[in-house]
Amino acid sequence: MNKDEVSTGAGLSVSLGLWQDRPAAEAIATARLADELGYDELWLGEMATYDVFALATAVAGVTERIPLTVGPLAVTVRDPATIAMGVASVRALTGRRVTVALGTSSTVVVEEWHGRSRARAGVALAESARQTRELLDGARSDGQGSVLRSRGYRLRLPAPGGSGLTVAAFGPAAIRTAARYADRLVLNLVSVETAGELIGSLERAAQEAGRPRPRVAAWVCAAVEAKPGAVVAEGTEQLRRGLVGYLAAPGYAEMFARAGFAELVAYARTRPHPRELWAAIPPSAVSAVGVVGSVAHARERIAEYRGVGVDEVVLVPAATAGDPAGAATLSALSGG
Repeated sequence: MNKDEVSTGAGLSVSLGLWQDRPAAEAIATARLADELGYDELWLGEMATYDVFALATAVAGVTERIPLTVGPLAVTVRDPATIAMGVASVRALTGRRVTVALGTSSTVVVEEWHGRSRARAGVALAESARQTRELLDGARSDGQGSVLRSRGYRLRLPAPGGSGLTVAAFGPAAIRTAARYADRLVLNLVSVETAGELIGSLERAAQEAGRPRPRVAAWVCAAVEAKPGAVVAEGTEQLRRGLVGYLAAPGYAEMFARAGFAELVAYARTRPHPRELWAAIPPSAVSAVGVVGSVAHARERIAEYRGVGVDEVVLVPAATAGDPAGAATLSALSGG
């Protein structure tokens, strides 16, 4: 095993939060910590600051061995050729193991920020997954596709290949895409109960596709006491804000309603101002989809996710003035 593929094997990884209320460069500090503390993998998304491939290259330069996953990338913003080129570029320039995650992202990101259409996003996800996988394996693009198509392109850099594709899924169509094309499914902001249900759906879809079930990763927001009595209120506040965009979203709304937040979901569906909705979200809503509180409780929650079939728990640590770069949370949970 190369040094860039060293892993603790614990199935515990880190995703950069890219918190909009924190300095952008703090993401580099979180990446260094994840590497130093022995976490299995580092996930790097893309929001309003760094280009993700530039960030991945920078992170590889300041870390020693941690494998990198870029994404989930919005498939109606980045086409398969640019995705494959970006992954191959980071791999060639850094020597680090690099894989990619694909998703449909949100209307705000796709249509408002980038001016692209999000119509037929499910079809685009399936077409991108197929084409990106083929390009990463070194094939030439075939020009087939009704929403996305690339013809005649082949990587000139070494093709990364090998278990390199993750699909972000929540709804049935995306689950089927993951079952058919992906090496791994990633779930974001889900309760333990919903994670188990979606893994069951993935298992059935994989059987129908004649493939083994892809591995499953779950992003879990986290704010953990570094020592007894430590205050995690700042982190919980930050995580509460992160729920605003999900409470009325299809699938997520039903999940939160089942978890006991039906009145909150009904309020979110009236489209209040984001500040008003944020103020209405109780800390218990964060606990339903995250790891918040004592180290012992956090470890119990991680075990619950693993108990329903999650192979890789991905911590998304809150980063605050009281816990810069999520250092206390990551230190407290490292190694298990």
